Amino acid sequence: MRIVAADSGAAILNDRFEPVTVVAAVAILTEPPYKRASSILAEPIFADADNGYQLIVHELELCQQLLKNVKADAVHLGMSLRGMNLEELSAVGISTMKKSRKARGQILKILPKLRKTASNILRTYGIEVLAYGKESIPVRIAELTSGAHAIRYAAEKAIKENTKLKLGLPTKCQPKFFKDKIALQSLMPAENDVIGYAECSRELLEGVQIVDMLNPCARGFKMLEITPL
Repeated sequence: MRIVAADSGAAILNDRFEPVTVVAAVAILTEPPYKRASSILAEPIFADADNGYQLIVHELELCQQLLKNVKADAVHLGMSLRGMNLEELSAVGISTMKKSRKARGQILKILPKLRKTASNILRTYGIEVLAYGKESIPVRIAELTSGAHAIRYAAEKAIKENTKLKLGLPTKCQPKFFKDKIALQSLMPAENDVIGYAECSRELLEGVQIVDMLNPCARGFKMLEITPL
């Protein structure tokens, strides 16, 4: 099964190590054995981290864009609703979910846009949008891939603005740097081969100093201190 998924998985942190700006959004195609992306659509977004649910709408729109160029059998959305088909998601169903009142309210706000995009995907490509969230390996691959691209975009921003940045990475992953590529490898059990990539220039990586460290306020999360040279 070929699966399209999307995520926006890394953010610039403030001095209290809190996420303030989500850097990148990515849609990917993955296929067996589901270890990495075989096709990627990435973009810098630098969006307010408080607008997390609005980002889900944009992620699904990215999936729709990617489907113009690739064939897939399903779309996995980064919203945890036990794999529910978005066509079946309703206001009544949301009201009975075991989520906080605030979370239910946020989902209700984006429900019309989500259902409209999911319906367009089903009508155009004949595939369903399933809300598996973080339980989905394709969503995890998208998360790592978006994190790798976030490193690239954050490095470009640091150089352009001549400023030091702290970038919070997705949970339980390890950054790796090559001559023309950035990678984030999963550190979760049974996911050692799961990895996300971002292409970049050698000049970009040579133009910054990147220090890998733990986020002292969020166990399980690493961050990068990116300083222009």
